[in-house]
Amino acid sequence: MASYTITQIAALLGARLTGGGNVHAPIDYLSTDSRKIAFPENTLFFALPGTHRHGEQFLADAYALGVRQFVVNQLPQASSLPLAMFLTVPNVLEALQQLAAAHRTQYKLPVIGITGSYGKTVVKEWLFQLLHTHYKLVRSPKSFNSQIGVPLSVWEIDATHNLGIFEAGISLPGEMAILERIIQPTWGILTNIGSPHAEGFASQQHKLEEKAKLFEHCL
Repeated sequence: MASYTITQIAALLGARLTGGGNVHAPIDYLSTDSRKIAFPENTLFFALPGTHRHGEQFLADAYALGVRQFVVNQLPQASSLPLAMFLTVPNVLEALQQLAAAHRTQYKLPVIGITGSYGKTVVKEWLFQLLHTHYKLVRSPKSFNSQIGVPLSVWEIDATHNLGIFEAGISLPGEMAILERIIQPTWGILTNIGSPHAEGFASQQHKLEEKAKLFEHCL
């Protein structure tokens, strides 16, 4: 389990830390969904922008559950969340990704990175079944392979693990380079290249080249 103080995370992100809460509050969990918070006192909530609704609309919901640490783009009215601590950043998603990448660098365990148009989760689970009796594994939960899912997955690495298996999915050029910096895979697996998300790329070759960026620093 990861464990940082809110002050340490502010330093890692170069974020402004303000509020009336505990500057030494321990952070073990990250959340982007106020409906899925299990340990609020140790959770850092990222108020991500959305297509229809903004994460900052759910600050009060998370606060009511007991969350006291938040990453935001703009500070809310302090009077509404008097015991909260806020990390203010220019881009909340980039802050989440930056934090996960910094966390990954703390651990030297080998990691398998998986990408492709189909079969990423199936291959990941096959590998888990083959290897879990020989290694202390950490892996992507479910199909967490997006720009949000990957950092949440990598955050699960802790000192007990000696092998990681993470999947990475993209829909636009430039996204895989971001995920590669977070996962930092030792070995890579490409399942296949197919039609999903084809509209985001100029051609099948372009899509392949973008996905292959996950393997740029593999052995």
